[in-house]
Amino acid sequence: MTIHPEHPFTGHTPTDEVRRLRARLGGVVTLWTAGDGAERAGLTVSSVMVARGDEGRVLSLVDPLSDFAELFERTDRAVVHLLRWHHRDLADAFAGLSPAPGGPFRMAEFEETDHGPRLLSAGTWARVEREAQTEVGWSRLYTARVVDLHVDVENDPLVHRRGRYRRAADADSGDDQ
Repeated sequence: MTIHPEHPFTGHTPTDEVRRLRARLGGVVTLWTAGDGAERAGLTVSSVMVARGDEGRVLSLVDPLSDFAELFERTDRAVVHLLRWHHRDLADAFAGLSPAPGGPFRMAEFEETDHGPRLLSAGTWARVEREAQTEVGWSRLYTARVVDLHVDVENDPLVHRRGRYRRAADADSGDDQ
């Protein structure tokens, strides 16, 4: 192992600056699920926008190499859940950041729907159908039409900002990295 005198996270290239900007924007954490039975997949996503219109649309940036992306492109259907503070471990498991013995779907109760597994403890969720996709940077941008929606009171949404999960009320606090 070689020890360098420089800090590994200093020396700002343009890519680093974009990463730092993205970290400061933050966002509510969502869980996207697709499939059914033994063939199902999910992914934690915080790069999400909602567009109003005659029919609502949800836009998201997703890892194109994820199991979720592969299944979503085959089925064209998914369920989008807004996660709450108590879902932090579930978010990490679906992001592939922490172990989930037996798979992340065993960490919570889900019900099968025609659009994919629905997390029963999520108060706000939408069933969506894929309309378009395009490559954007290292991600795939999906545009999905909302076909069914349930909105609940969200007192404690899970927010991801500056590389950490935070409560919405605390999202602006913390050190200035």
